[in-house]
Amino acid sequence: MISKSQLEKELDLIITNAVREDVGDGDHSSLACIPAQAKGKAKLLVKDEGILAGVDFAKKVFAHVDEQLQIEVLIKDGTRVKYGDIAFYVTGSSQSILKAERLVLNAMQRMSAIATKTHYFVGLLKGTNTKILDTRKTTPGIRALEKWAVKIGGGENHRFALYDMIMLKDNHIDFAGGITKAISKTKSYLQKNNKSLKIIVEARNLDEVSEILKSEGVYRILLDNFNYTDTKKAVKLIGDQCLTESSGGINEKTIRKYAECGVDFISSGALTHSVYNTDLSLKAV
Repeated sequence: MISKSQLEKELDLIITNAVREDVGDGDHSSLACIPAQAKGKAKLLVKDEGILAGVDFAKKVFAHVDEQLQIEVLIKDGTRVKYGDIAFYVTGSSQSILKAERLVLNAMQRMSAIATKTHYFVGLLKGTNTKILDTRKTTPGIRALEKWAVKIGGGENHRFALYDMIMLKDNHIDFAGGITKAISKTKSYLQKNNKSLKIIVEARNLDEVSEILKSEGVYRILLDNFNYTDTKKAVKLIGDQCLTESSGGINEKTIRKYAECGVDFISSGALTHSVYNTDLSLKAV
């Protein structure tokens, strides 16, 4: 996974680009009717139910727009909220508050939705040893926010991007000439380039699981679109030789059954690509 410093760089890039996109050469609506010296106060009002996420990101946005803005946090990230709750107050330049408003809301609404869905999935796995993972099926440009939201909701992050973990999926395997060749070439590449990256290999059936196990150094085997029976067989076959992960169309109705097959992880793109934004508003006080 990416380091804390890398994450901070990603967040800075997101904020800088989002402000550029939204503000351009100026928030002319505010500049036209609100005096530069005007001071104001606003509250982040929750108009929904779920897990709150993005408060810490909102603080970064406000600081980027105007370091003089003061934030009073009442509800922290990861807290369950209900309609009518107030997450925080922001006080300072009225123009600055309005300049940051839409970015704060857009980010917090989506992050809270992801955290809420993740929290729900985590609850479905309670009592098992299986952890829920996100994927790279994220919104281009804001992956750091969406994966942050998964963590807030109690889930685990998969690899962040293509550069921080090796993942040999079906197309890699087919293009490379088979599983054994793909793994062998990967090991040679890592050694040649002095890189230490974990290797995950996808299996489409039990025969492929057996072939993967013949090669040493595989960190995790991804059981893609396996049924319950074959998942149990695969877990037994793999034993403690490496970790296991189930994926492929797993939803709230099936996730528990896959966990009960004994896999270490279940990955779900739905955590980030299929959510409905949490209803939040920033209202003047």
